[in-house]
Amino acid sequence: MDPLERVFRNAGVTGWLHAVDVDGGREVGLRAAEPVVLASVFKLPLLLELHRQAERGLLDLAGLVRVPAEGRTRGGTGLAAMLDDATLSLRDLAYLMMTVSDNAAADVLLARVGREAVNTLLDGLGLTETRVVHDCRDMLTSLWEDAGVADQAALMQACADPEVVARLRALRPERSNRSTPREMTRLLAMIWRDEAAGAASCAAVRRLMALQVWPHRLASGFPFDDVAVSGKTGTLPTLRNEVGVVEYPDGGRYAVAVFTRSLSTAQNQPRADAAIGAAARIAIDQLRTHI
Repeated sequence: MDPLERVFRNAGVTGWLHAVDVDGGREVGLRAAEPVVLASVFKLPLLLELHRQAERGLLDLAGLVRVPAEGRTRGGTGLAAMLDDATLSLRDLAYLMMTVSDNAAADVLLARVGREAVNTLLDGLGLTETRVVHDCRDMLTSLWEDAGVADQAALMQACADPEVVARLRALRPERSNRSTPREMTRLLAMIWRDEAAGAASCAAVRRLMALQVWPHRLASGFPFDDVAVSGKTGTLPTLRNEVGVVEYPDGGRYAVAVFTRSLSTAQNQPRADAAIGAAARIAIDQLRTHI
C-alpha cells in the first residue's frame, strides 16, 4: 500500500495531498487534482488580494474599521467569539483571520475587497479550479439550514448524525469554497517566490502564515527547532485541512496541501489532525531524498 494511503487509512480518513519543491519543481501527490472543500483555507487567497489592493492604492492597511458586536459573524476564535464592539486596522483584522482563523475578521475583509476580486486574482494566477463562492456567514447559515438547527452549538450536536452530515452543502466542493491540492501548492509556491504579488506583499502573507497558532496538524510532522512551518488550517464537520510551506535550514522549501475527510462524525479527532503532519512529512521526505 502507498505510504500516504496507509497514514490516512490508519487515521480513519480519506486524504488528498500535493507537495512540491518550491524551487526545484519536484512533486508528490495523492488525488492531487481532485476538487476539495477549502473551509477556512479560503482565507489565504483573500489575504493575498487584500495586499494586492493595498499595492494599487485601493485601500490603506492601517485604516481603521469598526466591527460592532451586533450582527458579527460568529465562531470560536478572535472577534467572532468576543462580545463587545471593536475597532481594528485592516492589517490587524488580517492577523486575526490568519493566526486564529477568525471568521468575523474574514467576513469584514471579504466585504471590503470583494469576492469577485478574489476570484479575478485566482484567474490571473492560473488557478481556475479555485473559487470563493461564499463568506463565513453564508457558509455557517447553509450548515444550520441543512442541519435544521438555529445555532453553532446545536449544529455540533446534530452533526453527530451521519445522515445530517450527508446533506450539508458546505461539504461538497461544487457548492462551497473549493480548490485542488495541486492548485493550493501552486499558490503557495508563487507566494514564496514573490510571484503572486509584490515582494513586500508576499513577505507580509508569509509573516502571517508563520504566526498561525495551531501546532496540531501540519507542524506536528516537523518537531524540529530549525525547521519552520507556515500554514493555514481549515475545519468543517468531518473535514480537517491545512496548507503551508515547510522550510529547512539547508534552504529547502516545500509547499504542501493536505485535505482530509473523516469517516467519523466526532468533533475531536486527534488522529485525523496528526495524519496531516505525518502525511506531509512522508511526502517531503520523498522530495528531499532527491536533493
